[in-house]
Amino acid sequence: MKLTTLHTNSQGTIGRLVALAVCAALSVGALVVPASAQRGGGVNRRVVAQAESYTGDTFNYFTETPRGAHVVARTRPRVEWLRAIDQGLTDLFAVARRHGYSARLNYSDYVIFIARPDRTRDSTGAYSPDVAYVAPGYRGSIYDQGGYIYAAGMTFSYEPNALVVAEHDRDFQRMANVVHYEGEHIVFYHNDRQLFQQTADHSRGGGHPILQ
Repeated sequence: MKLTTLHTNSQGTIGRLVALAVCAALSVGALVVPASAQRGGGVNRRVVAQAESYTGDTFNYFTETPRGAHVVARTRPRVEWLRAIDQGLTDLFAVARRHGYSARLNYSDYVIFIARPDRTRDSTGAYSPDVAYVAPGYRGSIYDQGGYIYAAGMTFSYEPNALVVAEHDRDFQRMANVVHYEGEHIVFYHNDRQLFQQTADHSRGGGHPILQ
């Protein structure tokens, strides 16, 4: 298990996954190129280093989804991952617009890092690819696993907008949900700072989706 410190108040937020049963298929034709050959691949290298410090991974591949979201992964991204990311952002943008939000609702505004999961099943045995983080702010909460937590996703940068999800080998709708839910924090940051402050830290409870 890789454990890295998560600063939940100023640099990161944790989303509790609420599963939905909706599927969608998108056309995928993106070119995948090793990040080392891209001189940053259009992604801020500081953010790449920050993601690696949180997850313990080395991210080797950069690509874009069919709709233009930036993707950085440690292995060659699967077509299903790119579809899931676009679906998650599509769902996020639709809900955001219904609530009158307009800032940062473009696919190209987002960088999604795909990390190696530290577990693939939760305590009930359900499929749950999650990453482990040391999170002092969650000590004593329902998420505390003894000094660390498992998180389905993490938002850790708002300029540029960046979040982490775990690799999935099935249940790609779950992966889309994680992108949607973690993206809520980014939408709030740029559109509703009061709601962002109220929902950025789940250590006292609460989860996703925040907007219906």
